[in-house]
Amino acid sequence: MAKEKKTADAEKAYKSRVLESYEKEVVPALVKKFGYKNPMEVPKLVKIVVSSGLGDIKDNAKSIQTAQNEIKQITGQQPVLTKAKKSVANFKVREGMTIGLKVTLRGKMMYDFYDKFVSIALPRVRDFRGVPTESFDGKGNYCMGVKEQLIFPEIQYDQVEKIRGMDICIVTSAKTDEEARELLRALGMPFKK
Repeated sequence: MAKEKKTADAEKAYKSRVLESYEKEVVPALVKKFGYKNPMEVPKLVKIVVSSGLGDIKDNAKSIQTAQNEIKQITGQQPVLTKAKKSVANFKVREGMTIGLKVTLRGKMMYDFYDKFVSIALPRVRDFRGVPTESFDGKGNYCMGVKEQLIFPEIQYDQVEKIRGMDICIVTSAKTDEEARELLRALGMPFKK
């Protein structure tokens, strides 16, 4: 009983490196730069959505399971299968067919994934010179694509069935792209110069 209480207290006391940096450094810097009247106005990360299209393996159940396991290893959360809403003959897709996977991360898992993505995975990209600054959607959200899952340390190269890309969308509470860009830059996102 006492052991369970200690682990519960330790989990409550645990704070992600990114969250600590946000509270101690980013909030004061953004208040100073944009002149917010209230610290609650400062933009923050809301959620991170990691998604992957299955494309050529939509008919193969074993390959779908492998892709699911890889995303689960990367994010630490079970992915949801996404189904086609309409039939498209040109792509040989029927309504209700599994066409992709997605995971929505919030809270502690979101901050841990962001930290791992920025500090470990992105530097492992071949010929990495920074992420593009044009990938904002006009409402303060940032989306980017990753060409291979091998940049994440959880994936073993010899166990990979097929190299698969994924999209990572970082949703913030920022109202403009400039605010979101400054938030992500302050949290360590390596933008191109």
